[in-house]
Amino acid sequence: MSDNDPADLLPNDRVKQAALDGEVTQLHRGNRYGEEGDTFEVDGVAFELTEVTERTLGDMTDEDAKREGSPSLEAYKERMVRAHGGNFDWDDDADVVRHRFERVDE
Repeated sequence: MSDNDPADLLPNDRVKQAALDGEVTQLHRGNRYGEEGDTFEVDGVAFELTEVTERTLGDMTDEDAKREGSPSLEAYKERMVRAHGGNFDWDDDADVVRHRFERVDE
């Protein structure tokens, strides 16, 4: 188990709502926010981490970007620059952790 709470994976209300709507089903983050099988809740809705994989930014594909709510990898890159206040340089060699999750119907 990691030191992070899996609920911390979703960084803001927009992303939380997108997860609830099924528009976001994974996130790449700089830290590990849980292990496969961990669960977290957003507004009373349970989610389970189904895959937690160490990668680099260069491993990301258009499909990854779509799972994160962007129409393409290029749009995802532009969103990351905006999200980090313009202080973000895409580095293909940067280590990231892909967290895939799905809604758990109880």
